[in-house]
This record gives sequence, C-alpha cells and structure tokens, in this order.
Amino acid sequence: MALLTLQEAKKQLNLTTDTDDDELLTYVDAVTAPIEEYIGPVEPREVAEQHDAESGRRALVLRTSPVLSLTSVEPLLTGGVSYPVDGLVLDTGTGEVRRRNSGVFRGLLLFTVQAGRTEVTPTINLAARMLVQHLWRTQRPGRSGGLAGGGEDYSVGQPIPGFGYAVPNRVLELLAPYRLPPGVA
Repeated sequence: MALLTLQEAKKQLNLTTDTDDDELLTYVDAVTAPIEEYIGPVEPREVAEQHDAESGRRALVLRTSPVLSLTSVEPLLTGGVSYPVDGLVLDTGTGEVRRRNSGVFRGLLLFTVQAGRTEVTPTINLAARMLVQHLWRTQRPGRSGGLAGGGEDYSVGQPIPGFGYAVPNRVLELLAPYRLPPGVA
C-alpha cells in the first residue's frame, strides 16, 4: 500500500509523458515524511519503542500511532520479564497497552508494533497529490499561472509551525481529521 503512486501524481499534474518520471518519483517519495509527521504512519511498518516501567505501570502509551498490532514486549535488561502479547490489550487508536490480568509492567521494555493504516483514505491521498503539486510548481514557476487577480492558488501565506512554507494550508486542512494528538510523534 502506497500513500501515492507515480500514476496518481502524473494525473494530478496532467502529465501524459514519461519525460519527468524519475524526477517526479522523487517528489512522490518525499511527501510521505511531512504527511506522516502530521498524521502518523500511513504505510504499515515495524516500529520499536523503549519504555521505562521500573516503578511499575498499569498502562503504557506508545509514542507511535496509529498502531495496527502489537508484535512483542521484551525486557531490555538481563533477567527482566517478557510479556506475551496474548496477555495484553492494545487500544489501536490511542496506543495504550494494558495487561489483561490488570497487573503492572515492570522494567525497561522494548515494544515492537506494526504501525500504520489499513488503507489510504481518499482524503489522505488527495492531500498527498496536492502536496506533490505544490512542490512541483515551486520548481516550475510561471508554467501553470495563478488565479484571476494575481493570487496564487497554492500560497502558504505565513509559515506553518513545524512545516514552514513546504506544506500549504489546504493540505493541512485535509489532514486535520487524522492529526496526531499533542505529544505524539
């Protein structure tokens, strides 16, 4: 599952030849990072996180979300306790992990999860296509023209904290329903 394909990007840009495919593929690949910075992993992948539960914790919240599944919870120190995943409950939306028996986690632990999404929604895909279009236009000024009255359809206006001028407001507005909660990245 890809966030955006080369063919989708070409369609967004109204490109019908393969002349720019190599360069455009760089743009297609590049938009994943800023979008995932804002909404978390899109393309499924394995992620490992360390969590300190030395003092005992009933629940731990993963820093990566959304989470598809929990693969393992292993101790990082010799003699530590391993927690079989069938004895754990994962809230895939929030990333909260608890023990089924209401016990506590102890020790320095390594959580391995499959993070990402089961599908790329049409809204996320559109945001990716629009971001490619915005970045593509910065390399080709004057080819596509602006709006009547001289306005630029992809103007960012003020820099957006954490994104600068690279991501237009309209892309962030499309991604807003999927935005990570504060403190999650």
